[in-house]
Amino acid sequence: METNEIPGTGTQSRGYEEAEIPAVDLEDDVSTGTVAPRRRRGVSEWHQVGKHLLRNRGAVIGLLIIGIFVIGAVFAPVLTTHNPIQNNLTMRLQSPSTTHWLGTDALGRDLYSRMLYGSRISLNIGLISVVIGVAVGVPIGAISGFYGGKLDIFTQRIIDIMIAFPGILLAIIVVTVLGVGVQNVMIATGIASVPIYARLVRGSVLAAKEQSYVEAARAAGLGDASIVFRHILPNCLAPIIVQSTFQIATSILWAAGLGFLGLGAQAPMPEWGAILSDGRAYIRTAHHLTTYPGLAILFMVLGFNLLGDGLRDALDPRSRGN
Repeated sequence: METNEIPGTGTQSRGYEEAEIPAVDLEDDVSTGTVAPRRRRGVSEWHQVGKHLLRNRGAVIGLLIIGIFVIGAVFAPVLTTHNPIQNNLTMRLQSPSTTHWLGTDALGRDLYSRMLYGSRISLNIGLISVVIGVAVGVPIGAISGFYGGKLDIFTQRIIDIMIAFPGILLAIIVVTVLGVGVQNVMIATGIASVPIYARLVRGSVLAAKEQSYVEAARAAGLGDASIVFRHILPNCLAPIIVQSTFQIATSILWAAGLGFLGLGAQAPMPEWGAILSDGRAYIRTAHHLTTYPGLAILFMVLGFNLLGDGLRDALDPRSRGN
């Protein structure tokens, strides 16, 4: 080994063979005068959320269930061999077979084909109703919570009136006013979800506007709109995402209920609630007409609820740990 002279001492120090030591990115801790490891670069917050989400078994199962329905909806023309709205009275009320995998309905239509095309309608209703709820409810809640005062009192009394009605009942009222049809169902379920988002965002904004970064933004000369939409709302994104996942499931249930009552999709459109309504008269002789649509609604709602539970845990830093 080599010996090196230590400068200024005149003594010799034994050298050390070079060893491969992993480099640690350090930064000075001004408050303590020590050197602390710097945070790893290239690992974003969303990467951590995704990593934690994939560790959640329930969330993964939910993603798989949703993925199956999405694939079925997107590739329905390829995955089906029968026209979902074509009548064939010679094949009416057939049990499941190799020709008709889930059987046929009272008009001889292939139930499997109608189920796949029905998943398109249910997913569209769920997604669009959430978009409407977010687009209307989030700004109302944000403005109400940020300004407070008489504006907050006025908006919250309207929200209280809307919340007083069960969501499905409020959707029925809206559909009754607008008329039956899939588009009106989307609008109705979207309006029914507005008070949920308004109340949720208002509570988040009330807590966020007291934080120091809001005062810093005011000191920097930013306007109210910029503070609300560029600084406060991004910090309220986690509960909005989680609620949206649950709300898709709820909207699908509401839409199925409206379809069952005859207020949703009209014949011959293959909507799950309408298929259930058509099959209830044959529940003793052809139970497959109600069993399979019911299971489809059950599993789709379950999938979104499992995903929502996983997202709630993944977006909470306290549950993620390090």
